[in-house]
Amino acid sequence: MTNRQRLLAVMDGKTPDRVPWIPRLSIWYEGNRRQGTLPAEYRDKSLREVERDIFGGTAARDGIVYRTELRDVEIRTHQPGPMETVTEYVTPVGTVTTRFRATERLRGQGIQDAEVGFMLKRREDYAVVEYLVEHTHYVAAYDEYEAYDRETGDEGYPMVNCGDCPAHHWMRALVGYNEAFFHLADYPAEVERLLDVLTDHFKATLWPHLTDSPARLIMHGHHLSSVMTPPPFFERYILPYYRELSPKLRAAGKTLALHADNDTRQIFTHIEQAGFDMAECFVTDPMVPTTMAEARAAWGDRVIIWGGIPSSILEDPYTDEQFEQFMDNLFGVVAPGKALILGIADNAMPGSKIDRIRRITELVQQRGTYPIEP
Repeated sequence: MTNRQRLLAVMDGKTPDRVPWIPRLSIWYEGNRRQGTLPAEYRDKSLREVERDIFGGTAARDGIVYRTELRDVEIRTHQPGPMETVTEYVTPVGTVTTRFRATERLRGQGIQDAEVGFMLKRREDYAVVEYLVEHTHYVAAYDEYEAYDRETGDEGYPMVNCGDCPAHHWMRALVGYNEAFFHLADYPAEVERLLDVLTDHFKATLWPHLTDSPARLIMHGHHLSSVMTPPPFFERYILPYYRELSPKLRAAGKTLALHADNDTRQIFTHIEQAGFDMAECFVTDPMVPTTMAEARAAWGDRVIIWGGIPSSILEDPYTDEQFEQFMDNLFGVVAPGKALILGIADNAMPGSKIDRIRRITELVQQRGTYPIEP
């Protein structure tokens, strides 16, 4: 079977010839390329060529089914310093700003700047952000997806990132984790109104692209966690949204994925109740308290796990012996291997030892044939 056939088999609830192994190597590749530290055999190769050599496929995470356009807003950008970017969004009802900051090391590794100043700082900002939401348009780009699908071919299957749910988008991208619960306590009416505006806007303008586009593998939800979206918050602000959306996606033949690179052990049940078909970039101990055994016990084969190999074990101070022990235990826990795609959570970082990634390819070839023996 090809990687594409394996991925489709897993999404269809069937069993491939062996467990798919589809890691993310983009940060490892770009960081080492910029620093001139790529292995000699890869210095003149593209990321796609490196992926093909190491695991015989591609992660194919760059699918697009829409483009966003912010209309009737003046955007002003300036740089107070070489490592900072401030953006102003000027509207008829007021102005909000964001601030992004970088370091030389992160930019040297191709890692995106961090948002350190968010749009929502005071009560008055909520009306401005509502205006921005209502003037954001989602323009179909299905031809781009179809071209990318053809380019991916048999080496993988495209995943489409369709953003976050309203409540977590507000928390993570508009107000910031540090201030979210203060705003919820201080400005409850404004928060609730903005979440309603976001939800209504997504339903009217975003959901049609999720259900009607040619893409099947839809990632819509990022970083939900036991800490920042614990059960009470999840039940109040997140579960109703997905309970309405996920049946529509399932009826349209789509697979709904959560980008699950966080501690999720307290919300396993909620993730399944929300209708997620897949926990993608699923991260485990030693990076977070969550374990693969706990996830398998909670979800069985009802929720596909894509991940399970924490990037930290690919680097020092973990020894080769500790790495081998981890992998040996992992194959025992995931047996017989149904509803599983092995991957690195979240990404192979620039310091990852490429020999260990190649070793996983060997182990999948040796031990990944379905059914995996415990």
